[in-house]
Parts: sequence; structure tokens; C-alpha cells
Amino acid sequence: MTTGFDRMWAELAPVGRDGSTGGYRRFAWTRTDHDLREWFAAECAARGLEVTEDRAGNQWAWWGDPDAAPGIVVGSHLDSVPDGGAFDGPLGVVSALATVDALRAAGVRPARPVGVVNFVDEEGARFGIACAGSRIITGALDADRARGLTDADGVTMARAWEAAGRDPATLGPDQEALRRVHAFVELHVEQGRGLALAPDGSPGDLTDAGRAVAIGTDIWPHGRWRVEIPGEANHAGTTRLEDRRDAMLGLATVVHQARSYAAALGCVATVGKVRVEPGGVNAIASHVTAWLDARGPDAPAVRDTVAGVVAAVRDLGGTHEEESWTPTTRFDTSLVSRLRGILPRAPLLGTGAGHDAGILATHGIPTAMLFVRNPTGVSHSPAEFAEPQDCHRGVAALTDIVTELCTSDDRPQGTQTEELHA
Repeated sequence: MTTGFDRMWAELAPVGRDGSTGGYRRFAWTRTDHDLREWFAAECAARGLEVTEDRAGNQWAWWGDPDAAPGIVVGSHLDSVPDGGAFDGPLGVVSALATVDALRAAGVRPARPVGVVNFVDEEGARFGIACAGSRIITGALDADRARGLTDADGVTMARAWEAAGRDPATLGPDQEALRRVHAFVELHVEQGRGLALAPDGSPGDLTDAGRAVAIGTDIWPHGRWRVEIPGEANHAGTTRLEDRRDAMLGLATVVHQARSYAAALGCVATVGKVRVEPGGVNAIASHVTAWLDARGPDAPAVRDTVAGVVAAVRDLGGTHEEESWTPTTRFDTSLVSRLRGILPRAPLLGTGAGHDAGILATHGIPTAMLFVRNPTGVSHSPAEFAEPQDCHRGVAALTDIVTELCTSDDRPQGTQTEELHA
């Protein structure tokens, strides 16, 4: 179903795109997000899929009745980071819809329902909490806390919901939606160079079909911390250097410590967002709020990295708060085994990027991931890329695993299902 994939991809390309940078600004509960949700609903309706929403606003489209038996779900998200790439998220949603097309074209008659999901606010670009949609429905993110989260303009998530014509009081955990999911498989563009390199680390053969798609094994432990660094406002032109208490110098110390500890402990740590007060070009900073992102293959090493940074913050007279923490997430071994049978040459790949698949896996839902080769190795940037033929190979792999899962008889004991028809 490559023509359907290509059509959908072309339709999504201009939505939320910045004409000057080529990057995307697709933030949750904005007009652009509304347009994306409308596009998703229309594509699902054109396929006769019944679209529902859960208590976080995630969209679920069903082929068959998930209340009769839990289904096999595929999909991802449509939102982006600031000036993000085209593939992170949308590739998984478009591939999921193309998979439904491929199943029907092949005459597959599912023994259990097939669902396509569009998770809301996966990037957390507006309100600061990644995978907010999946965290809310699983209870990993408290509903009251979610409603009170604010964006850069001071707008709360509750107010954003109201502006979108929604009742924020309904936001919260949704076990009914989760009970409908028997297994979840998320396809995603690779956000590194693992598939673009040969096993020995040298430049790889980008025409090698066997390395076009990888099987995810786990998500590294990762978290976000907000740090507050104090200073003293003063005039930039009349205050002697020795009389200054510049919060920006404290920020420089924090950034340097994050890099040093991460390098020493085999992790990665990033300070990618800051808020400076009073924010004048000719004013010494009186306060800096900064956000630290830390990840790594080993949880204690990540914690030690953060501890080193926090110690530096305390020495500056500052404070910190943990905003999120996700432990190591391992994908379902049975699903990984099935994927290895379908893709015997595919590399196994752990990732430092968080995904809704990780939130569902932590909640106990059997979950797996597929990664499509990114020759640039760049993500969260307009340079993010995947070749069309590799995207099509990803759809083929996703179709194969969904076919196996939705036609198998490994349904819960005592559950009876009827064959579903297009």
C-alpha cells in the first residue's frame, strides 16, 4: 500500500511547517493540533474505523469491537518539538493507517480487533511533560498536576482544554481505554545512527534492506529536572564584575557539570531550555530556571549524573525539582521474539528516547517497537529523515507482525471473538 502511504505523507507535510526553517511546530491543543486530529479522524472515517477518545484526548480508531476482545494496536503521535522534524511520530501514525490498508488488501480477516492510535502531547513541547497523553491515562501523571501544568505563556493545560472546547474536569486515568489493548506495536524513525552504521561502527551500506528496520529491545532510564538558580538584578553597564551576582554564570556551571558528569558516567545530559529573569539585554540576570534532561543505559549512572549537577545547584544557593522519571523499560520478550522471526536480519536496538510505547509497557501492556533507518542520524530537527523505500519496508514489517498477532488464537482464556470484516 505504498501509494496510500505516499499520499498521506504528502498531505501531512505542510501542516505546522515553518517556511523559513523547514521545521515543524505542532504543539498540543493548538489550532495546528486540531487540524492534525481532524486529518486523523477523516483518514480513519474513510476506512470505516470507529474513532473514540479517552480521558486524555488520545484518539483510538478501531476495526472491530475492542469491548468484545482486546485488540492489537499500532500508531504513534502527531505533535512535535519546537522546529522538529517530519518523521518523529507521524511516521508511526501514517504507517499504522497504511498497515490497515495492507491487511485489507491481503484479505486478512482478524480474529481480534485492530486499532490505530494517535497519542496526544507525546513530546511535551508545550507543557513540559513528555508522553503526557499516555501518562495521564495510565495514572503515571496525576490529573490535577496535568491540569495545572503551564506553557511558556502561562496558559494551563486546563485552560488549553477549555479553549479547545473540552471539559478539563474529565481529564484523568482511563482503565477502560487500556483494557481494550491486548498488545501495542509502535513504529518510529530511528533517532540516532545505529542503522546507518555497520556493526563495526564504520559507515554502513544504506541500500542494505536488512538494516532498514530494527527491533527495539528497551528504552533507557531517563528523566527531567527543573533547577532554579538565583542571582541579583543590576545594570549591565555600571556594575563592576566583582560586584555582580549573575545567575547566568550559575547556569554556565550547571551546563558544564551536566556535560562532565555525563561523560564520566557513560550517560547523556542536556540543558536545552532556560528561562531568564528579567530577560533584558542590558540587565544582569536575577534568576534562571533551567531544565535538565538526563539519560543512559544504566539507571544508577543517570542518578549519579543528576546528583552531581544537583550538588552544583545547591552550591549556588539554588533548588531543584524532579519533574519526571522513567526507569529502564524492556519490551515484551514474546513480541520481540516474534519480530525476530519476521525480521531475522534486523538489528536489535535499545534507545535513549522516550516513547508512549514505554509508558504502556511500564503499565503492563505487552509492547514492542520497530525503528526505521535514519541516514542522517539527526532527530528533533528539520534534518530528520528516512528514505521512502525504508518507510515502505517499515510498513511491510508492521503489517507482518500485526497479521500474525491479529490472526493468532492467543486470546485471553474464556474470551470468544468473531471474525471481523472490513
